[in-house]
Amino acid sequence: MGQLIRVTERHGTSPGTVVFDLNRSLTGMGHERYRSTSDAVGHRPCDVLARRLFEVPGVQAVHVYSNVVTVELAPGTSSDGLAQIIIDLFTYYRPGVEVAEPPVVEAPVVEAVVEEAS
Repeated sequence: MGQLIRVTERHGTSPGTVVFDLNRSLTGMGHERYRSTSDAVGHRPCDVLARRLFEVPGVQAVHVYSNVVTVELAPGTSSDGLAQIIIDLFTYYRPGVEVAEPPVVEAPVVEAVVEEAS
């Protein structure tokens, strides 16, 4: 299932800017700026989120600072669906998605060597 993120969406001061306030920090005190998916390398939550947001047409830039995600949109683009992408960031099991069975790891057989005392 995973843990959902609580998100509040508001419009930024510049046209085409949307700000999302989250109930958890994604970067600590670091700023992360992404101009494209090529900037979003790595496996940290902020990198994964940026890649997912760039999959939406019209997303031009993503900035993550602690628990605030700022998205710059192309003119005439709507922010519809962006909040849901953030909410589902840590949702791993979804209805209709088949999850592979974890591999079965058998314990190694350990043979004891007993030396006889002379």
